[in-house]
Amino acid sequence: MTWTKLATKDELAEGEVLGVNAAEKPVALYFFDGEYFATSNVCTHQFALLSEGYFEDGCIECPLHQGRFDVRTGKAMCAPLTENITCFPVKTDGDSIYADI
Repeated sequence: MTWTKLATKDELAEGEVLGVNAAEKPVALYFFDGEYFATSNVCTHQFALLSEGYFEDGCIECPLHQGRFDVRTGKAMCAPLTENITCFPVKTDGDSIYADI
């Protein structure tokens, strides 16, 4: 595994999403229900940054066509989405948040 630092804990409040570039990839970092999650930051339907979408109840809504993904699993939840997003393993060490990109 190659762990890449995404952010520090003080950069992300509960219920928020943060877009970062990590290992030359756009990554979205989420803090939900006391846990951190990381996914690809690009919608699989049409190019849009998911970090610019609406995040609620563990799902991110694409800002273009309102398709929703579950950030815990990457599962596409509704039309027009047909392809899941990639999820990355996340760990914390002190105040730092890392993902295996």
